[in-house]
Amino acid sequence: MTAWEKMQNHQIYDDFDKDLFDRRVEAKKLFKEFNQTTDDEVEKRQEIMKKLFKKVGERVYMEPNFTCEFGKNITLGNDLYINFGCTLLDCGQITIGNNTLLGPNVSMYSANHSLDSEERINGALIPEPITIGDRVWIGGGSTILSGVSIGDDSVIGAGSVVTKDIPAGVVAAGNPCRVIRKITEKDKVGFSK
Repeated sequence: MTAWEKMQNHQIYDDFDKDLFDRRVEAKKLFKEFNQTTDDEVEKRQEIMKKLFKKVGERVYMEPNFTCEFGKNITLGNDLYINFGCTLLDCGQITIGNNTLLGPNVSMYSANHSLDSEERINGALIPEPITIGDRVWIGGGSTILSGVSIGDDSVIGAGSVVTKDIPAGVVAAGNPCRVIRKITEKDKVGFSK
């Protein structure tokens, strides 16, 4: 089994594998090309995202200076906004649901190096998926770690470090991120369209 196949099956793999190096180079070419585009090059941005990502939904808007590792392990739903400076390290699968907002400088890291130093220097990497539900807002500067799921309709406060799953319909914040409270009808501000 190749390192790429092991990665796809959430198995420990050799991060220094030559094929993975080549795949990273290809992803860098694409996201660097994306980052050179201007706001009026909407179609070009869409074309690049379709080449870079595993799946891209409708009406995905991503600001420049985006970075990723492979791209092909990222699935984006419909009606997403990814703000400036986001980093998605997709050794494991990263799935982002519909109508979700990522604030500026949000980072997602879907793998862990081995804790054992000998294994680590030999390239042992352990991929675990990250799943972000529908209608989620992740505040600026937040970090989502490998293996984490965030439930539908939740809000992650700015600067949070999410190390464990977050249920649906809550406000969570902090380092480590923890549930603060449920989102209720009282949170409505009277806006309608």
